[in-house]
Amino acid sequence: MTATMIHKPAVEDRTPSSSSPLLRLQLAPTGSAPALIDGAWWPRSRDLTAELPALVAVLDPLWGRITRVTVNPTFWPVVPRRVPVHGHVVKVGWFRAEQDPHKLLLLSYTVGRWDLLVIPPETSAVTAARLMTTATDPSWSLTASGLIQEAEFFRTAAEADWDSARERVWDSEGGQDVRRTASHGPAAVGLDRVPMPAAGR
Repeated sequence: MTATMIHKPAVEDRTPSSSSPLLRLQLAPTGSAPALIDGAWWPRSRDLTAELPALVAVLDPLWGRITRVTVNPTFWPVVPRRVPVHGHVVKVGWFRAEQDPHKLLLLSYTVGRWDLLVIPPETSAVTAARLMTTATDPSWSLTASGLIQEAEFFRTAAEADWDSARERVWDSEGGQDVRRTASHGPAAVGLDRVPMPAAGR
């Protein structure tokens, strides 16, 4: 499999003068060793009819005319049978058990086949950037789902580190003493000293 790196940095979400947003796509470098993934695509939605034309328009001149695309329907609510793209029609198929749910497979009957990692549209820009870099690094050999799981691990670990750092700051600024006072200190005792109304009032 051969691919070319384009649109780098790929995660910039700018809108050119044509008012159509840039394609968020990054491909493995030309001449790199065959890998499980040829690139990463970060669509803006899970609507294949809306998303595929721009992707195919960029890939056609690079890889030869894309004639067929397959997906796993797990994350695609509607899988159309055909999608019209610039000057031709791309047939769309799906495989539930045989295809990684985070992968898009593209076929060209003049050149070959390519596999793209599909980054979920709701992914943050930071995580998407990490995924695009990892997916196009020839030294990595993770599946599409493996890349997503690794990114989720890093995201969770980063959030845990952030929470831990916030707690350390809280404690260093006296937050620990305030918590202890709230549960065991004078404020709790003061509640016991509220005078009770006399009987008969």
